[in-house]
Amino acid sequence: MRQGRSFLSLLFAGLVAFFSFFMAPAALADTAPDAEGGAPDGEVYTIGTDTTFAPFEFRDPSGELVGIDIDLMKAIAEDQGFRVEFQSMGFNAALQALTANQVDGVIAGAGITPERQEVYDFSDPYFTGESTIATLEDSGVESWADLEGESVAVKTGSLSEEWAQEMQEEYDFELNALDQTTTMVESVKSGHDLALVDDLPIIAYGIQQGSGLELVSEPEPTGDYGFMVNQGQNAELLEMFNTGLENLQESGEYDEILEEYIGGEDSGPDASSFLGLLTTSMPALLVGLKNTLLITGISFAIAMALGLMFGFMKISNNIIARGIATTFIAIFRGTPVLVWAFFFYFALPQLLGTPISIWVAGALTLSLNGGAYIAEIVRGSVQSVDPGQSEAARSLALNQGQTMRKVVLPQAFKMMTPSLINQLIIMLKDSSLLLAIGFGELLYQAQQIYAANFRTTEVLLIVAAIYFIAIWVLTLIANRVDRRVNK
Repeated sequence: MRQGRSFLSLLFAGLVAFFSFFMAPAALADTAPDAEGGAPDGEVYTIGTDTTFAPFEFRDPSGELVGIDIDLMKAIAEDQGFRVEFQSMGFNAALQALTANQVDGVIAGAGITPERQEVYDFSDPYFTGESTIATLEDSGVESWADLEGESVAVKTGSLSEEWAQEMQEEYDFELNALDQTTTMVESVKSGHDLALVDDLPIIAYGIQQGSGLELVSEPEPTGDYGFMVNQGQNAELLEMFNTGLENLQESGEYDEILEEYIGGEDSGPDASSFLGLLTTSMPALLVGLKNTLLITGISFAIAMALGLMFGFMKISNNIIARGIATTFIAIFRGTPVLVWAFFFYFALPQLLGTPISIWVAGALTLSLNGGAYIAEIVRGSVQSVDPGQSEAARSLALNQGQTMRKVVLPQAFKMMTPSLINQLIIMLKDSSLLLAIGFGELLYQAQQIYAANFRTTEVLLIVAAIYFIAIWVLTLIANRVDRRVNK
């Protein structure tokens, strides 16, 4: 038992030493909302937005959140004397966050539709969307008629998707609903879809950045964009948005914002070398790595405590304890991690009536799932110890408690070590699922980068290399601790 405790102590010490290198204050700051605009003492509103919807919202090479929606909201806040904190989390996640009162409003190129007006209150329109078809050069597509029988990519929940659904009735093509413009572009380039349908400014920006697509149809108006709040809530914020928007339109600042992103000079695609891309991307990716390692370290420590507790309960003689442990393990092993991420960040705040930090939601998601698996590791390791060991201990006049502490557990801890190391690695990789709720981990940061430059393959290769190195170092540390303790 002493060896088992020594192993756990050394393992945690090694992990703490490794994680502490990355646990700079910036890790917390970079996942916190970006406070912008307005008077220093003005009221602060949290605004949800999309992660990758250039030129309406995206991150520039320095990592700053920019775009038409972002600059417009900042300018309105400045005009009306309030402050905003942006949370970029994806369009659908932003809507869920608004419903759960995790944010006060959403600005993300959201179309004003009758269905949404039943749930949300919209501002005056601030942009009229126009959708069009785009495909690879020399694809032979010139109109909707050429798409008959083919697959077409659309963005989930967008006005362009509704337009494509109307045209689908006439031309009989298949729709492939995806969550991001960059994903749609890659789907077309890889041959999964023949074309994509999206808003003109988004497609035009992608072409400027070297997406490799071309426009093949005249744009058609599909609807107006509006800023939204929950129905019957934040009426003052909605009124300030409308007043500020009117003031910006009268002063000409509104036109200047649009001109900067969709009417100015084309900077052209990012033609830097792979090394140049690596250099410019690394600061943001390191921030994501810090957050990934930090949330993994916190969650693994909690999961170890839960796993040991429920693992011992599972093999106890108390039927109630066994029942509780069995239920816990069955629930969290039998349901997807992503379901719990959405539950803890979007559903639980509605049940409790109070917002929940994204760090708390992320740690709960990973630690409860990991704790269920570690509980089974503990149970299996204890039960795999040769029963003859217990019989020999009892022949030496040791009681059941002494047999467990001095004979069974030391051997069980040796056997569970490789499985614990494996579980740590699994939790580190599972942390990438937290990007769905807007947690600023490594893959989230990668999405911000390739949404702006459309160099998806190269950025993902860099991310894969970073994951490999991080996991290799973690495995090396854990194996060294294991060798020193379990000689």
